[in-house]
Amino acid sequence: MTGWLTDAGLSRTSIGLFGSIFFVYAINFLWAPVIDRFRLPLFRHLGDRKSWIVFLLLIMTAACAAISLISPQADMLWLSLLAMTIALASATCDIAIDGFRVDSLDPDTEAPLIPYAAAFATSGWWTGYSLLGAAAFYMKGLSDMSWASVFSYLALFCLMMTAVVVLFVERDSRRLAQLEKKAAALGQGMWAQIRFTLIEPFRALVQRYGSTIVILLLSFLFTFKMGEAFLGRMSITFYKEIGFSDAQIATYSKMVTWWVTIVFSLIGAYFNHRLGIFRGLLIGGLAMAATNLLFAWIALAGPKESLYLLAVIADGFTSAFATVVLVSFVTLLTDRVFSATQYALLASIANFGRTTVSGGSGYVVDLLNGDWATFFVLTTLMVLPSLLILWWLIRRLQARQFIDRS
Repeated sequence: MTGWLTDAGLSRTSIGLFGSIFFVYAINFLWAPVIDRFRLPLFRHLGDRKSWIVFLLLIMTAACAAISLISPQADMLWLSLLAMTIALASATCDIAIDGFRVDSLDPDTEAPLIPYAAAFATSGWWTGYSLLGAAAFYMKGLSDMSWASVFSYLALFCLMMTAVVVLFVERDSRRLAQLEKKAAALGQGMWAQIRFTLIEPFRALVQRYGSTIVILLLSFLFTFKMGEAFLGRMSITFYKEIGFSDAQIATYSKMVTWWVTIVFSLIGAYFNHRLGIFRGLLIGGLAMAATNLLFAWIALAGPKESLYLLAVIADGFTSAFATVVLVSFVTLLTDRVFSATQYALLASIANFGRTTVSGGSGYVVDLLNGDWATFFVLTTLMVLPSLLILWWLIRRLQARQFIDRS
């Protein structure tokens, strides 16, 4: 979408603000209790989480197909509404998928597997983001296909993935007995059920850790990937302005990043297990921030492919490592009965900077008069507050014996 809007001539500020429609990722915890509590009647036979995943994939398929019929210049309002529809369906689908993953592992007996589950989740997400992103840019850059036609192919692929989920993802029902037992304990009245669905998941989180730890945790998650979010929001626009072609963007930013992410996600899972949560998050945060300086180097040196390759490899490695550690950390803090809601709350706070605050990234570049090098230096500095909060948070968790002091 960013590539399409750039080609259509929209300003950097407009492109950055357009991306703010994905603020729904930052507030999806508000309706996560519904995903935790209910199954869709029409797809009930598919299971607890799977029914929601299939339904939402169908919505995304329809929205992509509709986008292929319009243009940014003539139908910006409809384009925005359809993009919002995709964002809303995708953010809700994330709730169900994360819940499915968290439910699949017992933290008491399978805790060592959690970093590897996080690695496969990260690899899967990047496969969708990078492989399909590369296909889109290749179709546009090598065959001179229109962006509208590209979206029609993405709609077809989304429909194919829906069929894959229906046929090959097993029906899930592991947590339903615990869920119903807790719901019954609060009573059968309407207010009791509303309280259980909408309030209990959040109350249980505060009751377990205490308000101070929860506030520190939310503050850390909000700030940890802020710099990466600012960089990611404007990266395609930067590559185009600096002089890279659509084919080069597809090769390096999508295909190379895809392989790097998959490989280093698995390596990151191993080191996460060996280093522990605190050291893993600290090292991951510092490394992720430092690699942003490579993009400042590109801004000064110009469109050199060798430097571009170095930057995407380094960025892919540090981003994969930091993501695996972060997902593992959040997973360990999540109650399995309210897994979708609590994980959605924590993940949505982490997404808040990526999806809303970073909407001003284009404005910052315009304010700097297109000084991309300074912009990337600023994104490097953005990680420092989160690391200070992390140090305080870890000390609190250790004092309450929620994590090992080692």
